[in-house]
Amino acid sequence: MQIHDLPYNDPGSPDVRSGGRFLLWLGRRQLGGQLKSLGWGTLHMAGLATVPLVVGVAVQAVVDRSGGRLALAGGLIALLGTVIAVADTMLHRAAVTNWITAAARVQQLLARKTAEMGSTLTRRVAAGEITAVSTGDVEKIGWFVEALSRFTAAAVTTVGVCAVLLVAQPALGAVVAVGVPLLVLAVLPLLPPATRRADAQRAKAGRATELASDTVAGLRVLRGIGGEELFLDRYRRASQEVRSAAVRSARMWALISAVQVLLPGLLLIAVVWYGVTLAGEGRISLGELVAVYGAVTFLLFPLRHFEEIAMAYSFSKPSAKRAARVLALRRTRPAGPDTASGGADPAGGAGDGGPLTGDLYDPVSGLHAPAGLLTVAVCGDPDVAGRLADRLGGHAPQREEEPDRPSVLLGGAALDELPLEEARTAVLVQDKDPVLLSGTLRELLDVPSRGTVTAADALDAAQCDDVLAALAQGTGPGSGDPREARITERGRSLSGGQRQRLALARSLVTDPEVLVLDEPTSAVDSHTEARIADGLRRLRAGRTTVVLSSSPLLLDRADRVVFLPGGEAAAAGTHRELLRTHPGYRAVVTRGAEEKPPHAAAAHHRNGPAARTARTGIEETA
Repeated sequence: MQIHDLPYNDPGSPDVRSGGRFLLWLGRRQLGGQLKSLGWGTLHMAGLATVPLVVGVAVQAVVDRSGGRLALAGGLIALLGTVIAVADTMLHRAAVTNWITAAARVQQLLARKTAEMGSTLTRRVAAGEITAVSTGDVEKIGWFVEALSRFTAAAVTTVGVCAVLLVAQPALGAVVAVGVPLLVLAVLPLLPPATRRADAQRAKAGRATELASDTVAGLRVLRGIGGEELFLDRYRRASQEVRSAAVRSARMWALISAVQVLLPGLLLIAVVWYGVTLAGEGRISLGELVAVYGAVTFLLFPLRHFEEIAMAYSFSKPSAKRAARVLALRRTRPAGPDTASGGADPAGGAGDGGPLTGDLYDPVSGLHAPAGLLTVAVCGDPDVAGRLADRLGGHAPQREEEPDRPSVLLGGAALDELPLEEARTAVLVQDKDPVLLSGTLRELLDVPSRGTVTAADALDAAQCDDVLAALAQGTGPGSGDPREARITERGRSLSGGQRQRLALARSLVTDPEVLVLDEPTSAVDSHTEARIADGLRRLRAGRTTVVLSSSPLLLDRADRVVFLPGGEAAAAGTHRELLRTHPGYRAVVTRGAEEKPPHAAAAHHRNGPAARTARTGIEETA
């Protein structure tokens, strides 16, 4: 695999049972690149290891006054220099390729998982952790994959040099053969505390990143209430904790580096002292002493790779563990007796392999949304509504929270068990906090769709006229086309109501078979909400639409209302029927106000938008 071939057509199915298994899987996926890097690395280090031998020959040639051997040694040194330069260049090329391709593979896997999980990803994993995994952790994983082949080449060369020394000079070779493993083993007791300190640093950095992300996301609200200094102080404290943890971690790694310098130095002194003794006794020649000294000096170079691989592994293993935890998340669950496709549906649908249409039914809550109608579900608890929206979109809940829950059925088909593309095509869920990506309005509305709803119709139904006017002014003189206006990241330049309406227009453009909207009008005034309710009913006529809301304006225009206190259906009917017959429903819809007699409640709703008690008439700006 070459860098110019990225991205991968298929990054593969990773082994996410543990961080170590994930690293092993990555290594196997690019075995060719690892072998190439190993080959060039072995050639490079073998060339370096041979130089001291040739230098020893040259020194001995000078002692023996042999011009021929001196010329031969000079030629060999020039040849070795060329080989070392070429091998080092190709080693760097292969190693960097391994780094980049491994990081790219992990990033593709994370992007695929993000697309699969959708908005439920941040409910299962903290946003700060996702940011850390997709940035710093990816780099550390790539570092280990890249360093592994260079470490292997260093280990092979070290063993080879020790073997040659044992054969050529048994006395000095025995000292080196015993000393080198001791140098490696001496560092091992320091690695666990170094790893723990590095883990503590990364944990604190992840919390600081999450705090920074939350602060930036809510900056406008914080400024509105004068709370930015409070959150800045919290971030300062968090960043100081990260700094302190980084210093503690750096001290341990500095100690390991010092040991890696001190002990090889002592070995070199011992070898030189013993070698001089042997040379004085006439047991070895001066050239052989120089060659042994050069070989031991060379061994200091591959020993640095032992330190690097230890550091890379200690940093990458927790990173791989976090990446594996994210990649192990699943949208679907194994099929069970309650979730088998084609099971009985109280709505009367049946999965027959045809187009995925029909009534939407949730066995967990008892919510039944007839096909082609506008159904409004009143939960009274935003968290309950959010979990219901996830289930309706075919996202399986966390097992520890809701184990063995049956799937939502659409026309009798278990939505959780459908392929992701088919489930997304059938059901679209817009959560209560939709995200607008940066780009132009044209790009925002350029989404996969049936092609039956135009962007103009969707914008009109979502009451985006004032948003278009504001965007047109932002395009500058001479243009005036709001479709070319730039929308900043997450729509931060727009008010909360404007963002909400643009997101609603984007959802309407797709025109899915089933559209689920979680509080789509919570940030708009009552007059705008009334027009949106009319536009939504008109544009979605003949399509199944489920709205999670307790807004009287939406409820009054619904074909069917389902009341789900605590997440379980307690009553169903029209809005006005439930107002007359169900006190609990009436209390939720009127925001806990004192109950009114049926005739007063009816009069309350005949007054229309003016009766809204939970709207200020002004859009929220946060």
